[in-house]
Amino acid sequence: MSPVSSKKTTSDKQMPVSKKLKLGILFSGIILLAEFIGALVSNSLALLSDAGHVLTDVLALSLSYFALMQAKRPSNFKMTFGYHRIGVLVAILNSISLIGIAVFIFYESFQRFQNPPEINAGLVLPVALLGLATNLTVALILHHEQKENLNIKSAFWHAAGDALASVGVIISAVVIIISGNYLADIVVSIIIGLIISLGGVNIFRQGLRVILEASPKDINLNQLADSVKTIPGVKDFHHIHIWSISPEIHALSAHVLIDDCPVSQADDIRQHIETILKESFALSHVTLQMECRVCRTNDILCQLEIEQKPHLHKHH
Repeated sequence: MSPVSSKKTTSDKQMPVSKKLKLGILFSGIILLAEFIGALVSNSLALLSDAGHVLTDVLALSLSYFALMQAKRPSNFKMTFGYHRIGVLVAILNSISLIGIAVFIFYESFQRFQNPPEINAGLVLPVALLGLATNLTVALILHHEQKENLNIKSAFWHAAGDALASVGVIISAVVIIISGNYLADIVVSIIIGLIISLGGVNIFRQGLRVILEASPKDINLNQLADSVKTIPGVKDFHHIHIWSISPEIHALSAHVLIDDCPVSQADDIRQHIETILKESFALSHVTLQMECRVCRTNDILCQLEIEQKPHLHKHH
C-alpha cells in the first residue's frame, strides 16, 4: 500500500469511487432541475449559466463512471495495456464540454449586456444557495481521488467550477437586491465562464500530453539517466523513451550498455535499474534492452535523440 493510500480515512475505504460518482450524479441531477426551473422563472443568465454547467456535470460524472468501470477491465491480447486510456479520452471530452459551455456563457453575456433584462433576484438567491451546498458536497466527495486520476479530476473540476459559479450567482443576487443593478448578473456570468474555461483548458492539455505520449512533466530525463549511470556495471543508458499509459501509469523503454558478462550478472543489473526507476521516478512499466556492444541501431528516433540530447549517448 502506498503512503497516499495508507492515509485514507475509514469513510474513504467504506465508499468506493464508483459509489461516490453515483452520488455525484444524483446530487447534480437534483440541482440541475432546481436551477433550470429557477433560471426560467427568474430570467437570470447567471443561474441559467450555472444550470448549463450542471448539465455538463451530469454528463461528465456519467462518463467518468463509465471510464472507471472500463479501466477495471483486465488487459487482453487485443488491449495489452488494458483500458486505462478510456479515462483520458473521457477527461478530454469533459474538458471540451467545459470550454463549450464557457463560450455559450460569453456569447449570452454579450447579448444581454446590450439589453439587460429584469431579474427576480429574490428567487435566484435561495436556488443558488441550494446549488452551492450541493456542488460543494459533490466536490468534497471527489476531492481525494482527483489528486491521482485525471478522469476523476475532470469530474471534480466540473463540480468545483459549479460551486464557484454558485458563489458568483449568490453575490450577483445580493447586489441586485441591494442596488437594483442587473449588470451584476452579466459580470458574474463572465467570471464564471473564465473560471470554467481555465479548468477545461488545463485538463485538455494534460489529456493531450498522454495521448501524444509526451514525457511526464514530473520526470527529469537528464536526472533519470544520470541516476541509472551511477549503478555499478552500467556503462551507458540511451535510446530512452518515456510516456504515460494514463496520468497515473508511466512507462519507459531504453537500451543499457554493460560489459560482456554472464546472464545472471546482467539480470542483477537490470533488477537494480528497475528498482531505482520505480522507487525514485514512479515508473511502473519498464522495458530494458541489455547490450554489451555500442548500439548501432538505425532507428530514426534514436538518431533524433542523438542530435537533441547528445549527453545521453556518449557511446554512440
